[in-house]
Amino acid sequence: MVLRPLGLGDLLTGVSAIRAVRAAVPDHRLVLATTAALEPLAALVDAVDEVLPARELEPLDWAGPPPELAVDLHGKGPASHVVVADLHPERLLTFASPGYPGPTWYPDEHEVRRWCRLVAEGLGVDADPDALDLAVPNVPAPAPAGVALVHPGAAFPGRRWPADRFAAVARHLAARGLEVRVTGGPAEVALARAVAEGAGLGEEAVLAGRTTILELAAVVAGAGVVVSGDTGMAHLATAYRRPSVVLFGPVSPALWGPPPRPQHVVLWHGDGTGDPWSAELDPALDEVTVDEVTAALDGLLART
Repeated sequence: MVLRPLGLGDLLTGVSAIRAVRAAVPDHRLVLATTAALEPLAALVDAVDEVLPARELEPLDWAGPPPELAVDLHGKGPASHVVVADLHPERLLTFASPGYPGPTWYPDEHEVRRWCRLVAEGLGVDADPDALDLAVPNVPAPAPAGVALVHPGAAFPGRRWPADRFAAVARHLAARGLEVRVTGGPAEVALARAVAEGAGLGEEAVLAGRTTILELAAVVAGAGVVVSGDTGMAHLATAYRRPSVVLFGPVSPALWGPPPRPQHVVLWHGDGTGDPWSAELDPALDEVTVDEVTAALDGLLART
């Protein structure tokens, strides 16, 4: 049993570690405890046999005998350690905290490498940080292949680049002859519409609130380019190796950025001291200009 009941980006940055757990116990049935909303996407990870719906730091609805191995991919503990320890597994793997032995947690470690190291040190297997790919879902994509995706949303205002700047970027992409779609969740429909309207795009360009999570994954898998902030959409672009420009602000890309691949471009002016949960736009993210983003997109499109 592997615990990872967090957001979209959290799940996707844990895929390499989940694959490493599978490599360590290849003959076991691997159950991933994650949020119900992410269950369809978790099924695209070839290492996962079953998904157990879970909520952050709440007891698991586990049936049957205790698992032979339980792995906490949630946090440094002890609150999340208790969730897996309460299953009474034969073997428990966590980061070290009072009452729980394990590898040391380093706060300045990249999220992907952190969990790979936990599994590698704890289970004695190789863990490839670049093994982040997802299978393409078997659903029709609600946008044509090669589309440019603009994703203006983020969980907190501190990580949301201004909508008028995203609109300018979308307008630039449309002027290059690309079909543009504006993505987002159900709570981001108004934001996506504002971006589309500012870019001179019609209502058909707004995908926000109109896609399931599998349909969104299918759109990203066939996208020509993706531009977003530091949010789950950026990690979907990584999972499908699609060209992307990612705008970072309060959080350093050294902690949450894409792998060092030529198809991913990071823009950042910060020092890593910002507040990712802030209700105000992070000053470092505010420093990113429209010209910077369009230049990065032009260069990326020229290469790819």
